[in-house]
Amino acid sequence: MENEKRIGQKLVRTREPQRAQGWLFRQTPEGLVGAEHPVRLVAAAVEKLDLGGIFHQARAVQGRAGRPLTSPHLLLSVWLYGIQQGVGEATELARRCREDAAFEWLCGGVEVSHDKLSQFRAEYGEVLQQVFTQVVGLLVHHELVSLETVAQDGTRVRASASAPSFRREASLQACREQAELHLEVVLAQADDNTLPRRQKAAREAAARDYQRRVDEALGALERERAKKKSAKDKRQVRASTTDADARVMKMADGGFRPGYNVQLAVAGKAEGGPRTIVGVQVTNVGSDAGSVGPMLEQIEARTGQLPAHLLADANHATVADLKTCADKGVDALIAVPERMARAREQGDHSAQVEAWRERMQTPEAQELYRGRASLVENVNAQVKQHYGLEKLLVRGLDKVTSVALLTALAHNLLAHGQALVNLLS
Repeated sequence: MENEKRIGQKLVRTREPQRAQGWLFRQTPEGLVGAEHPVRLVAAAVEKLDLGGIFHQARAVQGRAGRPLTSPHLLLSVWLYGIQQGVGEATELARRCREDAAFEWLCGGVEVSHDKLSQFRAEYGEVLQQVFTQVVGLLVHHELVSLETVAQDGTRVRASASAPSFRREASLQACREQAELHLEVVLAQADDNTLPRRQKAAREAAARDYQRRVDEALGALERERAKKKSAKDKRQVRASTTDADARVMKMADGGFRPGYNVQLAVAGKAEGGPRTIVGVQVTNVGSDAGSVGPMLEQIEARTGQLPAHLLADANHATVADLKTCADKGVDALIAVPERMARAREQGDHSAQVEAWRERMQTPEAQELYRGRASLVENVNAQVKQHYGLEKLLVRGLDKVTSVALLTALAHNLLAHGQALVNLLS
């Protein structure tokens, strides 16, 4: 049903769910799910979130023609509830909106297509960042989440790109020439009246898309080559014509495949209770080194606070990050890797690094560090096994970040749903 929602000085036309209105030959949506069904909690919490960043871009406003905007709160609710059910594919979510009672109740008679869901995920990454900050900030501000102990870890997620799509410069240049020739042939067929107009448009779009992906791969290859020092290393650099942002990295099983590194910072208590994701950082670098400093900056920006103790495995230990923790007053409980076990012998006389190395030998630090796995590795397992983050279905660093943010929001909503509803009301 069309509705008007006031956002600032303008009225935006939207299609909002009408769950109390009956449908022809159907019961009212209210009767589709029980009073205690978890989908109701998702809808109640999301309805209170500030999505003004989307409404401000709406064209269907009072006094101007335009198709009503499908409710952003509804689209976000579908994504979050779907992820909680282990569904992270837009096509499958759209099907469930037609056939699954809980999703039908959520939609309340509004048609939700996979195009709308995909568009929401792809185009509103900044809004998702703001929503995640809003949720985490509220939980920390009202002391429902403590930053006393935060554990950080990275998990490698399989990218939507195949190993054969990675090519060196000579091969990419050949692909570029083929893409140009193919596009010329397709454009030459524009006057062929034997082909349907839709088919010709689809062929042209596909040809331009392939050319764009090859250009992006060439750009990514140049950026990676700039990071290499030797001529041999520069020649070995490859980039994918499927996903230019993806990189081949070592996975948990020891194999090497295209992927992304999803870093999560999780707050909680090792002995039990809810685990809350307070930081999300996605990179295409296979190593965890150098990720602690940016994560601390992100947590401080979202909550206005810094963790008292930061727990991380030895892969996160770098001199720069250890100094950052010391400068910010954060107790870095990071396992000491073998390469840094005898830093004095290697010429590193930094007082901050020496203090960290001595601290990690104390029983108190070792006891706190034991809680790392139960905090962040527990959540990493959940997002992969239960929330569908085992393999990515989107391409590009920005879209992958949106997927990670939606997953983090779904997790936090599951852990603090009722409390968030009360805070947002």
